[in-house]
Amino acid sequence: MKALLVVFIGVSVSCKKGFKELNTNPNTSEHVLPQNLLAPALVETVSANMRRSQNLTNELMQVTVNMGDTDGKIFRYDIRKNVADYLWNSWYRQLTNFKDIYTFAEEINSSDENTKGYMGISLVCQSWVYSMLTDTYGDVPYFNSNKAKEGIMMPAFDKQKDIYLDIFDKLEQANQLLKEGTNILATSDPVYGGNVANWRKFSNSLYLRLLLRVSAKGEVAEFAMAKIKEIVDEKPGEYPIINSNAESAILRWTGVAPYNSPFATWKPADWYNPKTASFFVDRLVDWGDPRLAKWVTLSEGEYAGVESGYAEGTAPRARSYMPTALQSEPLLGNIMNFAEVQFILAEAASREWITAMIPSFYYQSGITNAIALWGFTASPEYLNNGEFVWDDDYSLEQKLEMIHQQKYYALFFTDVQSWLEYRRTGHPVLPKGAGLKNNKVMPARLNYPIYVQATNGDNYAKAVAAQGPDEIYTQVWWQKP
Repeated sequence: MKALLVVFIGVSVSCKKGFKELNTNPNTSEHVLPQNLLAPALVETVSANMRRSQNLTNELMQVTVNMGDTDGKIFRYDIRKNVADYLWNSWYRQLTNFKDIYTFAEEINSSDENTKGYMGISLVCQSWVYSMLTDTYGDVPYFNSNKAKEGIMMPAFDKQKDIYLDIFDKLEQANQLLKEGTNILATSDPVYGGNVANWRKFSNSLYLRLLLRVSAKGEVAEFAMAKIKEIVDEKPGEYPIINSNAESAILRWTGVAPYNSPFATWKPADWYNPKTASFFVDRLVDWGDPRLAKWVTLSEGEYAGVESGYAEGTAPRARSYMPTALQSEPLLGNIMNFAEVQFILAEAASREWITAMIPSFYYQSGITNAIALWGFTASPEYLNNGEFVWDDDYSLEQKLEMIHQQKYYALFFTDVQSWLEYRRTGHPVLPKGAGLKNNKVMPARLNYPIYVQATNGDNYAKAVAAQGPDEIYTQVWWQKP
């Protein structure tokens, strides 16, 4: 029983990283400065996101196929229970650091313009990480998480609706703090080099991402739609958003420590073991997409993918894979890019929630900027491809398929976002292979880490009773009808 007292949300001390360790800043000191915590927390969070994007999101969303017939093949919707631990542990560990940034800045001088910048960035990062947590697992510890130093070792799991509403409050506060704050120390910020105005744009763009995610949920739908309109149509000056590729939130890996891609030290054989999926490759080939050679290798003179979800015992021949150059690619540190924002606006305009620009403007801007981010130009021939041409007479579902087919590529290696968007919209439409499990239904969440049942059992049981079975098929709040 004594071991259970040194947890903050459910990791016992026998684990590699105990809850108390997850809840305690490893650099803790009474005199730690906020600028000492920001870069390490960003690096660790983005690195964790990239690792799971490579072996979870890419497999679920038919970017890659880690071929074989053994158990636990994620491309078949067969997810082992222990897969859940990594992101949970990584995200909660860095939340301690992000929260300490706010606390230490406030202790220094909460009215100082410089510390307001750090306080605002802290709230943005907390909102970003907590949104990924609740969207991945559902109800999670939120209001009392990361409070071991205050004696809260086993916090309750909070409802996703309540988490979202508080995240929205945090983003409102961040917008104001970043408006009032001055630039922070450039060397402390590997994303924006200390530019607080760009952090404010990311904050409000993240706000749009999350408002759209819950916009179909009855209890908050009216608020979400009205807020999107306020940000875009009514008060764009008060809610600036990402407006160019240069303003995208990307931790661009330089190759100079500590800014090394988490894939940089992988053996090439480990990197190219998963093969590219035909869904991902075939469209790029058909479109003549200039990003193709950047993302896929040639196989016998052609770009050839593997069918995802193929039946056991019928393995197709392994073909193309991702080039090893991507192991050190700076752009894989993507958090939120300009193209994603444009596709968010394209969807909102298609649903007639905003009128600042017509849907086709945002849609085409998304396509051209998604390609430009990777150093290429979308030619007139490319944009006039029949599959790309916008028609205002299309049904909403047709428009959503067009938007999300492009957004899928814009979200390349962006943590779990394409999986979340598929869960929200059902787009882009993915083929269903004969070998899929989970009744051929896309997993709706990850299970809670197994150790949570032992170390925070009462609160775990309450969460499961409220949300549903702790299985990958149980929908989270915003997915439920």
